[in-house]
Amino acid sequence: MSQASVFLSACRCQPTERTPLWIMRQAGRYLPEYRALREKHGFMDICRTPELAAEATLQPIRRFGLDAAILFSDILVLAQAMGAEVEFRPGPVFRTRVDSPAAVERLAAAGVREATAFVPAAVREARGLLAGRTPLIGFAGAPFTVATYMVEGGGSRNFERIKSLLFRDPGCAETLLSKVAEATGEYLAAQAEAGADALMLFDTHAGLLGPEEFDRFAAGPVERVLARIRPEVPRIYYSQGTGGCLKRIGRLPVQVVGLDYRMHLGAARDVLGPDRAVQGNLDPAALLGPPEDVVRRTRAILAANGGRPGHIMNLGHGILPSTPPEAVHTLLETVREWRNRP
Repeated sequence: MSQASVFLSACRCQPTERTPLWIMRQAGRYLPEYRALREKHGFMDICRTPELAAEATLQPIRRFGLDAAILFSDILVLAQAMGAEVEFRPGPVFRTRVDSPAAVERLAAAGVREATAFVPAAVREARGLLAGRTPLIGFAGAPFTVATYMVEGGGSRNFERIKSLLFRDPGCAETLLSKVAEATGEYLAAQAEAGADALMLFDTHAGLLGPEEFDRFAAGPVERVLARIRPEVPRIYYSQGTGGCLKRIGRLPVQVVGLDYRMHLGAARDVLGPDRAVQGNLDPAALLGPPEDVVRRTRAILAANGGRPGHIMNLGHGILPSTPPEAVHTLLETVREWRNRP
């Protein structure tokens, strides 16, 4: 991938002529072409078939010309490869919960490269279709978030099972997180070797943790994952509801910190310092409002950055399925018209 990419330059906090834009969950149900693909193929069939995953990856790039593509997959592909069987109905449901030492022992960290060989194959397929014009982001769930799904057995309202495990049997929790971190490191390394231009870790459940637990059960495992990744590949860490842990996040070995929509971007940059790029952070629900409001809110975030290099415009969470594609065009036009000013 050419170093001229505004996305990759922004990842490295290098000055860019304009702010790059991509959107979390940009290949998904809000796109008519994706819904047409889903009418013919199941969700996991798309994830496991490199040609279909690559097609879904490129759909938003063809429609919007965004500055980065992200591989179409799911964070629980890795959990399944480790032996935690999961179905999507449509949300994830595990056949058995991983909430005891015996269940943790049954998980396999070794062999995930072979079990998920379709993922780097999809990276290579998508890279071929992108033909060097747009960088490709590979990704995984961060260990704590993946472990939370395993322990809860799917989604949850109160997350009592994972929090009970952390306080009742922290040793078991650490063993689980260590296994997931080992597997995640191999999983991401395989994507980088296949040609992913950047790598992202999604830690959407990290906001469940207080500062002490965040350091032990979220940040520590993330550091073990990233120790297995080549340092020249830009890394992005996104977590949700973790504004109180921003200083600790700033010590992670990542080039880019993804911000959720609850944080003020300028204030976050002040905490993280000039050498750390940031990504975000428009509220996804803003795209459901009138166009003039999308423009106003987007400009406010761009202005909050204060012209500093190292800002990647994005949403502060994944795009909502009910989002009209026209709202994405409004967002895109607003960002493209903006010129960085110190």
